[in-house]
Amino acid sequence: MPVPGGSGREFTYPHVGAGRGDVSPAGYRSLEMLRELGTDDEVFDTATARLFGWHMHRAAGIRVAPGTPAPAPGLDVCLEWGIGPIRSAAWCRVVDVIDEPDRRGFSYGTLTGHPESGEETFVVERDGDGRTTARITAFSRPARWYTRIAGPLGRLMQRRITQRYLDGIADGRR
Repeated sequence: MPVPGGSGREFTYPHVGAGRGDVSPAGYRSLEMLRELGTDDEVFDTATARLFGWHMHRAAGIRVAPGTPAPAPGLDVCLEWGIGPIRSAAWCRVVDVIDEPDRRGFSYGTLTGHPESGEETFVVERDGDGRTTARITAFSRPARWYTRIAGPLGRLMQRRITQRYLDGIADGRR
């Protein structure tokens, strides 16, 4: 089971915490995707539960170990992806948790061995009219030889996985 700082791995980028800002560090590509979810309190509460229960990752086909605790600063988590027995581990560490009445979410950063280098932020927020939106932002660049040679295909895959994260927050299917 993941534990705070338990992987013994190090961050793969020097800009830890930069995901809280509006501008990506120089040399990184940025990504932002959002989806309107609905307008009642139940929508906000359900989306938040899916986010903090790692459901959005599982809905995207990313394996997260059963019993993985809710995101908390310092928590190391192993995200596994692949097809059948061919799997790859991508370690991340939670660097920030947002816990406000109308805004909840977290950011994690990549650790040694992750195919990318950077940070990703997941937020569910409700505006003054009660509209709930899921927003995912990221800054990243390839960290392994195979992600470097993937080029545009790697960026396309990142967008597809992010879209599936939003699907998992929005409707929980998959």
